[in-house]
Amino acid sequence: MAREAESRPAWIEAMEVEDLEFLRRFLLSSGSLKDLAGEYQVSYPTIRGRLDRLIAKVQAVEDPRINDPFVRKLRILVADGALPQALAKELLEAHRASKRGGKSDE
Repeated sequence: MAREAESRPAWIEAMEVEDLEFLRRFLLSSGSLKDLAGEYQVSYPTIRGRLDRLIAKVQAVEDPRINDPFVRKLRILVADGALPQALAKELLEAHRASKRGGKSDE
């Protein structure tokens, strides 16, 4: 029985289609990263890295210490590999400075 989108956990809503497919295949392989690596025809460390990124994404979505949607989005983008961590740090510093009404050094 399908549930409405409003009743889905936030971490599910944050997942891309490819993330959900990876999780489906992970479940069907009984959680065997070795088997999953074979299915994707990649190395075990590659699969482990992808799983680690999904874990980081779920943690970013569910972290109760993050109240700012911008900060949460930055953490999700870093977890997805869509934004380098160094750039995310710079953006976060600029965001915090703008909230204080201050200006950066530049």
